[in-house]
Amino acid sequence: MTTITQETNGGSREFVKQSSLYQEFLAEREEILKHKWIESERLGYDIGFERALLDWIRKHRDSWRAARRAQLATSASAMAAAGGSTPPLPPAEAKK
Repeated sequence: MTTITQETNGGSREFVKQSSLYQEFLAEREEILKHKWIESERLGYDIGFERALLDWIRKHRDSWRAARRAQLATSASAMAAAGGSTPPLPPAEAKK
């Protein structure tokens, strides 16, 4: 029984790692960590993840997402032209 549970959990983890939502999360997290590093260097002390997250969301998230969507659309159309399958695009965020 333990072996089946481990195999199922392993398969679930792989499914999550391959999902476009998780890939977008990782890409966004990487950008936040870059922002944290840049701002910490500029200010001369570690600003922490939460401050970096909130600052990045306020200042950069909308433009980053638009650029990311454009980049993914371009790569998807290039793959389609080459005869490959197209990766799913992340959904556009609803306007507030």
